[in-house]
Amino acid sequence: MPQNFSHTLAEIAQAVNAELDRLIPALRAPEGRVVEAMRYAILDGGKRFRPFLVCVGGDMLGVPRASSLRVAAAIEMVHCYSLIHDDLPAMDNDDLRRGRATVHRHWDEATAILAGDALLTLAFEVLAANDTSPDAQVCVNLISDLAKAAGAAGMVGGQMIDLSAPNKDLDVDGLTHLQNLKTGQIIAFAASAGASLAKDLGAKQALHDYGLDVGLAFQVTDDILDVEGSSGELGKTPGKDAASGKVTFVSRLGVGGAKTVAQNLVGRAIGHLQPFGPKAELLRQAAAFVLTRKS
Repeated sequence: MPQNFSHTLAEIAQAVNAELDRLIPALRAPEGRVVEAMRYAILDGGKRFRPFLVCVGGDMLGVPRASSLRVAAAIEMVHCYSLIHDDLPAMDNDDLRRGRATVHRHWDEATAILAGDALLTLAFEVLAANDTSPDAQVCVNLISDLAKAAGAAGMVGGQMIDLSAPNKDLDVDGLTHLQNLKTGQIIAFAASAGASLAKDLGAKQALHDYGLDVGLAFQVTDDILDVEGSSGELGKTPGKDAASGKVTFVSRLGVGGAKTVAQNLVGRAIGHLQPFGPKAELLRQAAAFVLTRKS
């Protein structure tokens, strides 16, 4: 991993963790249990790759880091809500997430559902605040874009297809559509959010396209790691895709074919950054990181 990328990734992760800790303070009250579960889910580490994209894109376009961090925190809330619900018995039925017990195993299913719900709604509260942007239209645009990326036309829609995928004969095009929704749309939002804050529509389209390709490459790599990774590296249970009969890029193309697809996507993603010149170097390194990550 290039040193400046790893340093910036760690620095942004630390800043986002501090922001999340501030936005979700511990609460001594009857409802404090759900807050504790929210904090358990969202303060448990992780690379904070999506927040990295927000902050680096914002930095490139001159956005105050305080504004980018709020959007980054909101995206991480949506991401962690999705992980909590994804791990539930009705979905993927996982016991392990980021190297420790999933929320429904550590607490219970009802608390996990409520913690996920609370993180999702808090994300939009954060985006709506004047501290995110003094321009109300910017806040409205961020709310609208994240709602689309997270909803039936994005992450939720992709998850619905994924749940039924073992019973469908998905080809590579169908699988690409699934993962563009499930993973790609949120990463595309993260990549383009800095341009939304900067009110730069040209940059927003280029960064959205970059994020969509990076997001799909991210998911193809996930499919590969499910075959080649270990639970120690991944922080979750490997081999579940094959065991459940889930259709993946590896099951359709083999490991070698999936790696070629991921490499091509990363190359295309980097091409979208050409208008930004050297200013986009960290984003180029982020795309390359997707191919080499181990978790």
